[in-house]
Amino acid sequence: METGYAWFLVLASVFLCNLMKTLLPSISSFFSKMVQKDADQENEMRAEIQEMKKEQSSISMMDEFARYARLDRKINKLTDKLKTHVKARTAQQAKMKWVVNILFYVLQGVLMVSLIWKYYSDPVTVVPSKWIAPVERLVAFPTGVAGGVGITCWLVVCNKVVTLGLHAFS
Repeated sequence: METGYAWFLVLASVFLCNLMKTLLPSISSFFSKMVQKDADQENEMRAEIQEMKKEQSSISMMDEFARYARLDRKINKLTDKLKTHVKARTAQQAKMKWVVNILFYVLQGVLMVSLIWKYYSDPVTVVPSKWIAPVERLVAFPTGVAGGVGITCWLVVCNKVVTLGLHAFS
């Protein structure tokens, strides 16, 4: 692995993955709004319910009980229909969020595995062995090069540093 760009490739990949992880709720919300167009119908139902309630408040319950009760039943029926629509939309949003999350984590896993697969035999960088003496073999895994920093160790370190950095800015 060329030490000139390999560390940067891994760092950039980890940074982009962590940045996307923080944007997942917005992304899933965007996709669910693209897929679902029921919000207009729900707004119409809400407006109709408000209009009926306004009309009902202008009716005297004592003088026109039948009309008042009929309007009350219509309001209840429309409210139940609205609740059903909202539940269905909420369930679809949760499903979309779940699908986007699963897709992201699968793609992230494929990216990390492909980086490890491509660069498993070459160290990301080589440092003096004395710097990492107690854990030299662990840090060098899977390369086995003395003083080398393996791709898996570099991924773990980059992930931790980027996560801490992004949490500091958020």
